[in-house]
Order: sequence, then structure tokens, then C-alpha cells
Amino acid sequence: MTRTTRTTAPHETVERALELSRADGCVVIADEESSANLRWAGNALTTNGETRGRTLTVIATVDGREGTASGVVSRAAVTADDLEPLVRAAEAAARESGPAEDARPLVEGVPQSADFTAPPAETSSDVFAAFAPALGESFARARAGGRQLYGFANHMVTSTYLGTSTGLRLRHDQPTGTLELNAKSPDRTKSAWAGRSTRDFADVDPAELDAELAQRLAWAERTVELPAGRYDTLLPPSAVADLLVYMFWSASGRDAHDGRTVFSKPGGGTRVGEKLAGLPLTLRSDPAEPGLESAPFVVAHASGNDWSVFDNGLPVGPTEWVREGTLQHLLTNRFTGGLTGLPVTPEADNLVLDGGGTKSLDEMVADLGHEGPGLLLTCLWYIREVDPATLLLTGLTRDGVYLVENGEVTGAVNNFRFNESPVDLLGRAAEAGATERTLPREWGDWFTRAAMPPVRIPDFNMSSVSQGV
Repeated sequence: MTRTTRTTAPHETVERALELSRADGCVVIADEESSANLRWAGNALTTNGETRGRTLTVIATVDGREGTASGVVSRAAVTADDLEPLVRAAEAAARESGPAEDARPLVEGVPQSADFTAPPAETSSDVFAAFAPALGESFARARAGGRQLYGFANHMVTSTYLGTSTGLRLRHDQPTGTLELNAKSPDRTKSAWAGRSTRDFADVDPAELDAELAQRLAWAERTVELPAGRYDTLLPPSAVADLLVYMFWSASGRDAHDGRTVFSKPGGGTRVGEKLAGLPLTLRSDPAEPGLESAPFVVAHASGNDWSVFDNGLPVGPTEWVREGTLQHLLTNRFTGGLTGLPVTPEADNLVLDGGGTKSLDEMVADLGHEGPGLLLTCLWYIREVDPATLLLTGLTRDGVYLVENGEVTGAVNNFRFNESPVDLLGRAAEAGATERTLPREWGDWFTRAAMPPVRIPDFNMSSVSQGV
């Protein structure tokens, strides 16, 4: 028997899988991915490459006397001959499973995407056509300035095709670009980092980043040892993003309702409606946010605490998680929304913090350190949870902590381990600057679409001195 290896169009694969289904309900998700990358070290490009991939996920639902069960099977590089075995495997998984607690009727009535049958979007090394020459010029400036540049640029485009037995035919193209750039002194004793998130690399200027890193290395020519303690500290947008992304991931409506998180109300229920911040801080998500666009509908390859395969295709709209300091929403799907009595607010793939401020980070530095030493951080890393009940996190500073005295950076200080809760930080924040797009340093592999302001915390807890670079 001859095996068919012809690769069909994604929408055709979705349609054929749905035709093959014998289950009571079926959801098919085809993800087409393409990526291009550059890597450099010591002021020279080292590697570049392009990749292509396809993953097909089939979700079968089977009704029974005790409820509806679901089975999920995902496989890569699926050909025409693989389709029927894949569909049958999902159906077998559903029959072998018990009733799903999150079972709901599959979503219907959502308008079909006009481009559902169009070819997938793709990227290639052409995305770096303007960026790469500018990077080369930055290498020359760095060599002349006695510093070495290291880094990685990656661009990925994922086209997702979602079809269901209830008639949904949805499509979303998601470009994701990240740039991380390190500058090091020749003896490797000093290091500075900068990162950017982008959709197409057209808005990334290597020269600007190199100048920023050169200034930080110059600041580090003077070093000062400081003890652990609480310091008046400026968190740049990247550090703010790392802390609030973790808070966002921890904002489970179900866990809060069950009394297991910082968002649980003592005595029962959740803290929705409670004031968390004195500043007028608004934390929100919006699939249509300019520059941070994300899927406007749920794409769930598996069920979890806050997402459900039964919700695939459910519209995702703008959500204010915190409005002017007050907690408004927690993460819920249709099942957990009904369980907790909270509105259905599925997770979106971007996060924006607005505080009404207009100052840049440099302007906030000029206001710092007039009543004692202040600290300017670069970024955080190795963030881990210590206590879910308070959302206490610990982690390390990295690639530059700078001493600010009388509004000027006067040197670099040692790294620290910190212990803080992002929820507590919202309540203690003294000032927020202008919101700008940023790349979380710790979570940049999983969450790239963020916009945050720099934030001043008057008593940030540096719990111990770290020897990290």
C-alpha cells in the first residue's frame, strides 16, 4: 500500500478531519508555524536559520449517561494518511475518559473568518533585511567603544485554523518577534541587557539599543557595595512586566473562589471589587491593542484550570483586570464562571498597565535619590513563587543595578535577591511613568505582548546580596 505524503492546505486538513469524525462533537486546530532567527557573539554573526512546522490537534467529545467526555490528541507533521488514525485516537481517548467537569456545548454562532481558506502567513530571513545591516553597524561601534555584543533575534509567525462540528471556521495569524541584546566589557566583568518585543522588526533600532547599553557599561565603571535592605527603587518596564505577568497567570477565578490564592477573600469568595492600589493603575488586555494584537477567540489545545477545550472559538474581548486600582475580573472559562458566579473572562495573550503617568524612565531617575540612595534596576530573573496565599515571589536582579544619588546615576552596585508580592507592590507603588511596549526578561519565551510603565517602589525589599552577574 502506498503511503500518501502530500501536504494539504491547513483549511482542507481541518475540513477533512471534521468529515472523518464519528464523535458527538469535534474541534480541529491546525497550527502552521514558520520562524527565522539570527544569533551573534563577540560583535559577529554566528548562526542564522529558518524553520517550518505543522501541528494538528483533534478534540473529540462523546456524550454519555453520566456526562460528556473529551479526548485530545496532537501530532506534528500530519499527512493525509495520518488524519483518520489521529481522529480515531481522539475518539478513543474520549471514550476511555470519564465525564469532563468542564463540559459545555461547543461554541456556535461565531462569524466565520473571511480568510479561513487563505494560505498560512509565513516569515523568512527577509524580515531582517533592514535590521541585520543596522546590527552590523552596531558591531563596528561596539568594537570601537571597547565592548562586545551578544544576542539573539527571533521571528515567528503562527497561522491558526480552528474548525468545529458546530460550524465555526476561524483563523488568526500571530507574528511574534523578540530581540535580546547583551553588551559586555572585554574582561566580562560588566554586563548590560536590553530586550524588545516586535511584530516585524521594522520598529527595532540596534543603534539605539547599543547606545543604551554603552551608557550602562559606563555607569558600571564605578562600583559600590550595598547591603541588603529596603531601597527606593525604580523598576523599568521589563521588570514590571515580569512581575505582573506572573500575577496575571495566578489570577485564577476558581483558585481564588476555593480560598487558595492572594485573590481569595478571607471567609469565602474572591477579592473582586477590592481596592488593590492607591495609584489609578489599570491592568487590562485587549486582542485589538495596537502593536500587541492577539487572537480574538479562545484557542485551547487542552483543558486546564482556567481554560477549556469546550470553549474553543469563544470570543475574547477587552477586559480590565484592575481598573484604577480596583480588582475587576479574574480568569474564568464558562465552567469556572458558572462555578464561581464570576463573569466569563478568558485569558488574552497581551497585558497592558496604564497609570496615567507621562514621565520617561530617565525623568523618573532625575527625581530619585534626593532623600537617600535610590536604585535603578535593569531586569529580574529566576523568579519563583514562595507563598501562593500572598503571591510572594523571590528572584534575582541581573545585568546591572545602579545607584542613583540626587537624581543622577553614580555607579553600579552588587546584585540582590528580592522577596516581594506583585499585589503588595501595586499597593505600595509611589509613581508610575509613561506606558511603553516591553519584553519581559524572565517570561519572554512564553509571554511577549506587554506594555508597562516604569514604576517607583519606595521600599523594595532586597532581602540578601547575590553574587550573580
